[in-house]
Amino acid sequence: MIYHDSIRLTEHLHCYVWQGRGNNCNAILLPGVLRGEQQHVLVDPGHVRNEIGEPCFDSLTQAMTKDRFKVEDIGLVIGTHCHPDHIEATESVVQRSGALFALSSEEDAFCGTMGKVLAQALGGKMPGVAPSFYLKEGDLFLGPKDDKMTMKVFLTAGHSPGSISLYLERDRVLITGDVVFAGSIGRTDFPGGSPSLLRQSIDRLSQLDVEYLVPGHCTQAGSVIVGKDKVRHNFYAVKVFI
Repeated sequence: MIYHDSIRLTEHLHCYVWQGRGNNCNAILLPGVLRGEQQHVLVDPGHVRNEIGEPCFDSLTQAMTKDRFKVEDIGLVIGTHCHPDHIEATESVVQRSGALFALSSEEDAFCGTMGKVLAQALGGKMPGVAPSFYLKEGDLFLGPKDDKMTMKVFLTAGHSPGSISLYLERDRVLITGDVVFAGSIGRTDFPGGSPSLLRQSIDRLSQLDVEYLVPGHCTQAGSVIVGKDKVRHNFYAVKVFI
């Protein structure tokens, strides 16, 4: 059974929205943006299996296959943060494709001290692969020189100390991880959470020109937010929770 709903937002972005009963994140695929044979970037592959046993990673691979994408063609996995519902399946991707793995150094340091504790609390485990490189705030250039895609990396602490958000300026797509959702915000009661830092992070992101807001999880209010005015209204609405 496939628990992911595939949504193609732009030419360079497919969102696999989690529709299962248990916890798992939305996964984001950027197909064909890298040089070489393994041209895809996968953001937040999610759980292998979640707390109620749903086969999250198998569901993702099947949903990708329906869209004619293969895990073996993934060249880079990006983690928005180190909670297992976002990066547990990274090891499975790396084993099948040899992909590189990246997250922020701040998050990796936090994982090293609290990773196992958090994994047990959240019903999962940490991937057994180390980051290939660290993401820093600023521009990350993907693809060939004559057709580069610029991905802007923002350090957006609050849900966790080294959470990142990703902004594709060309398509005005903002990937927020667990910083902000449709009508809600990420939790700050986990170790490393900070309401004040989350407020600062959301304030920064709300200044961007965004047409598509892609959150790490769905809520009762919705999933992907489409439309500049709707995105702006969502930022305004969620600030009352902070």
